Amino acid sequence: MSQITKVFVYGTLKKGEPNHGWFSKDESGYHKFLCTAETTEKYPLIIATKYNIPFILHAPGNGFFIKGEVYEVDEKVLKNLDILEEHPDYYEREKRNVRSLNGDDEIMNVWIYFIKRFKPELLNNPMYDNYSSNGSHGLEYVSSEQSTLEDLN
Repeated sequence: MSQITKVFVYGTLKKGEPNHGWFSKDESGYHKFLCTAETTEKYPLIIATKYNIPFILHAPGNGFFIKGEVYEVDEKVLKNLDILEEHPDYYEREKRNVRSLNGDDEIMNVWIYFIKRFKPELLNNPMYDNYSSNGSHGLEYVSSEQSTLEDLN
């Protein structure tokens, strides 16, 4: 039996966002929405590159408590998410705590995808606590398989 784990998504993998379909890319994989949640530490959530990609920069204590969604996933789905996020070369997946926003304040230890290698100037970008591709920021996500870490610099 495949191991089940929890993952926190804050960007294009959320419901209604352009990459949400990656959860069901492998039809034999398992995923289940558990709740909306927010990080228990503040982080900078920025939108960057010519593709308007949302990133959480690994700079705890900066930015906001980030709102997102928690999913229970099996190894197949997690592997697909790793492919999308190009873990560990682009994003790096790390276990962190989030707090459920469904009224019970449950603390869950979940996987979160971070950008760990970035230029400090990115901390000067506008920061957000919640992402939507169609948000008031006007930076709609552009799907591409061409984006690299160099696009952040």
